[in-house]
This record gives sequence, C-alpha cells and structure tokens, in this order.
Amino acid sequence: MTEQGQLTNQQLAGYIDHTLLKPEAAKDAVVKLCEEAKTHHFATVCVNPGWVSLAAEQLKGSGVGITTVIGFPLGATTTKSKTAETLDALDNGATEIDMVLNVGALKSGMDDLVEKDIAAVVEASRGRAAVKVILETGLLTDEEKVKACQLSVAAGADFVKTSTGFGPGGATVEDIALIRRTVGPDIGVKASGGVRDAAACRAMIAAGATRIGASSGVAIVSGGEGSGY
Repeated sequence: MTEQGQLTNQQLAGYIDHTLLKPEAAKDAVVKLCEEAKTHHFATVCVNPGWVSLAAEQLKGSGVGITTVIGFPLGATTTKSKTAETLDALDNGATEIDMVLNVGALKSGMDDLVEKDIAAVVEASRGRAAVKVILETGLLTDEEKVKACQLSVAAGADFVKTSTGFGPGGATVEDIALIRRTVGPDIGVKASGGVRDAAACRAMIAAGATRIGASSGVAIVSGGEGSGY
C-alpha cells in the first residue's frame, strides 16, 4: 500500500469531497462540478440540498457519491428541522450527510441536546447514508472540540468534520490530530476549510484525516493550488 506521504495527486482524488456550497452557485456550475467529479474520480460531490436531485441525475452510475449539508452553516436549527431536511435530501439522492453541530448548545453545556440532535440525524440516515458531524472548530476551544467529538461518537456518527468553510478558520493539522486521538481509529475524520493543494491534503491525511472537503479538487489533483472552501 502507498505510504500516505507518497500518495500521488490522482490517488488523493479518492479522499476528496469535491465541494460547491456558494449560495450564488448556478445550475451550470453544479453540472460542471459533477463532470469534474466523474473525470477525476472524487469520492463525492458536496452540494447544497437544493442541488442534490440534479447531482443525482448527473452522477447516476458513476460511482461518485453525493454529500449534502444539513443545518448549514450555523447548526442552530431545531432537531426536527434537521431530521426533515435529512430525509428530504436522502429521498433526492444524497448518499452522505454533513450536519452542523449545535455550537451554541455545546457552549451552553447542553450535552444531552447536542447528542440527541446528532443521534436524530443518524437515525434518519440509518441504512441510507453516512453522517458527518461538522464541529466548526474555529469557534471551539480544544476542550470543546474533544467534547464535541465524544458526543458525536456516542450519537453514532460515522465521521467528524472540522469546518463549514463559512466560519472562522478552517482545518489545521493540529485539530485533525486532536480529533483523531479523541475519536479513535474507527471513526472517519474529514478535514475541510482551506485545504487547497496536494501538500496540504497529504499533511491532513498523515495527521489522521480520511476525507478532505475542498472546492479546489481539480487544482489539487492537477498539481496546482486553488482558492475558496
């Protein structure tokens, strides 16, 4: 097996959720995203819920998954809303669900609410999609990051993810290492927010990431540097 630090740019493609979450993104841009994902064999595309059905049409039979975001980007909607949004996305063809943790509840010490919020989305997705919990690490202390990871694992999440790309900061090697130490070897870890080139991808993977969220996927696998999410 190829050492993580020696992964080729094209091998990195299998780690990448090729992402387009800008609110102004138009249909043509989503179609282009899907075409790029098929060409480069990215793990999934990551689109807003309103574009899931289009992505499902474009990617049918390609082997590329469809990630969408729930409670995005603040995480402050109700559990009922997140569950309904999840079920709708699944019916439209989503194969992975990236939900935003209720940051305010976490900071209020409302651990039971945070865990139940995640667990409800996990239950709604059971047998249909993997669930990633977005922590928004730029808003959290290290202690809060650890707590958020523990609650995510307890709730049955499949992945823990660093950032929405719309909050302060983004993925760091230090945060990925902390998250990996906390969740252990069996939970996925997604680095997202500011990962723009192949070297950064390799560093995140070496630190424990098993998925990369990036809008610069084509630049990454082509050996360039992108900008944005």
